[in-house]
Amino acid sequence: MKQTIASVYILLLTFGFNGLAQKTVTTAAPKVKVADQEKTLNSQWQGKKVAFLGDSMTDKRRIGTTCVYWEYLNELLGTTPFVYGVSGNQWNDIYKQSVKLHDEKGTDIDAILIFAGTNDYMHNTPLGEFFSETTKQTNFNGNEVIRKYRTPNLNDTTFCGRINKAMSYLKNNYPQQQIIIMTPIHRGLAKFNEKNVQPDENYANSQGLYIDAYVAVLKQAASYWAVPLIDLYSESGLFPMADSQLQYFHDKEMDRLHPNALGDYRLAKTIQYKLLALPSGFITE
Repeated sequence: MKQTIASVYILLLTFGFNGLAQKTVTTAAPKVKVADQEKTLNSQWQGKKVAFLGDSMTDKRRIGTTCVYWEYLNELLGTTPFVYGVSGNQWNDIYKQSVKLHDEKGTDIDAILIFAGTNDYMHNTPLGEFFSETTKQTNFNGNEVIRKYRTPNLNDTTFCGRINKAMSYLKNNYPQQQIIIMTPIHRGLAKFNEKNVQPDENYANSQGLYIDAYVAVLKQAASYWAVPLIDLYSESGLFPMADSQLQYFHDKEMDRLHPNALGDYRLAKTIQYKLLALPSGFITE
């Protein structure tokens, strides 16, 4: 049975889940039973509609886990999830997920959480710059002066451009919603098949960049776009580089990248307490 499960999992990762949308990936780690004392069901998040954008760690097909973090949040906080994450997606796809969210839900949503960036690192996306700079004339205290002037870069070719494009869309289409960026977690070795081997985070990508650089850019992006940041890279406690931490990941031989059900619970607990310090939205009746 364990070998069959692993074979299905490899097949899904190999073919990008095309035509396999109805399959649920399971692991040996069972879903954590959420104790009543762990729940905070009378907070500002009770009953709120929350959209989740991201990659395989958000995908509703449960990649490497039997329970995704947003499913735990439903139990812990009483949120109602709307999930748009797709395995393999990068930040250029966050824009597409945002458009799909708007097409399907309009503004009937309270909050949007974005959990992405690890695939941009693994696929060697250049960081780029958040802004292009030129000079422009303006009025300062009644005098016409020339000043440096910056314009946000919106493109699909750089990490900064991808973030700007998605955040610009979300900020313009969801002015009353809470929008939150979450950083990727640490990356361990993943060996999905002989042609899909992803080294651990101690290896730089072909840009000569470590995942830390992408995490740092996301922190800058949260500041520029005036949205909260939940730093799962620093604060989730998940660290697959230590063998003792492999209890939180799907498979110590094949997949030290995706959290299992226990790892997703740890993610959810971190997110739970971060969300309790934030408004669940800004819609007034």
